[in-house]
Amino acid sequence: MKSKMIFGFHAVTSRIRHEASSVEEIYVDHDRSDRRMQELIHAAKSAGIRIIQADDQRLSNIVGTRRHQGVVAKAGELSLARNLDELLDAIEGPPLLLILDGITDPHNLGACLRVADGVGAHAVIAPKDRAVGLNATAEKVASGAAETVPYITVTNLARTIRDLKERDIWIIGTSDDVEKTIYDVDFKGGIAIVMGNEGEGMRRLTRENCDMLVQIPMLGSVESLNVSVASGVCLYEARRQRIAAQ
Repeated sequence: MKSKMIFGFHAVTSRIRHEASSVEEIYVDHDRSDRRMQELIHAAKSAGIRIIQADDQRLSNIVGTRRHQGVVAKAGELSLARNLDELLDAIEGPPLLLILDGITDPHNLGACLRVADGVGAHAVIAPKDRAVGLNATAEKVASGAAETVPYITVTNLARTIRDLKERDIWIIGTSDDVEKTIYDVDFKGGIAIVMGNEGEGMRRLTRENCDMLVQIPMLGSVESLNVSVASGVCLYEARRQRIAAQ
């Protein structure tokens, strides 16, 4: 099993809670003895996970940042669905998916995963190339959502979008240069909402494969929203419509 390092209380605690068997060992700051740390150590010991005492510098060296909060875990890959067909076959009701076309900032990816978890999206899909990938920083920012939301990477995003269409999933891209808004769209069926990257938006081929392009109305002085905020606005509009239709 391939291992990686995750860090921060939310990410490590969530991993213990959802799949403790994947955690090989946890490094903790020996200078921290507060309640939060004691609760994490208790949970880890109860799950039979090895605890290793370390100092702040060693923890920083392990993960390459001082923002580890005094806890770092060595863990294997999750058993969440990583195959798109497997995931879609298991969904009951209309799928709600988020597609990220080339997000390069791990903080944005982590925040998007957190939004996807909050709204109950079934998965986040992203290309393997020219995208940040699910690294330790993204997992920390996700605050546990990386343990609950399948993050599926694909080799060819345009082909994946065409495959989704064959399953009657409507592909809705976001753009600031179209007239139709998210409030003009029926989100109650199978939906995949596509977000472009932080600077250039969706790539041409991705845009061409969308069934529809919509914008988020911007009524103030700023021109656009952060990609995670925009994802939240669109996903929650979809969830609102689905709740209203029940």
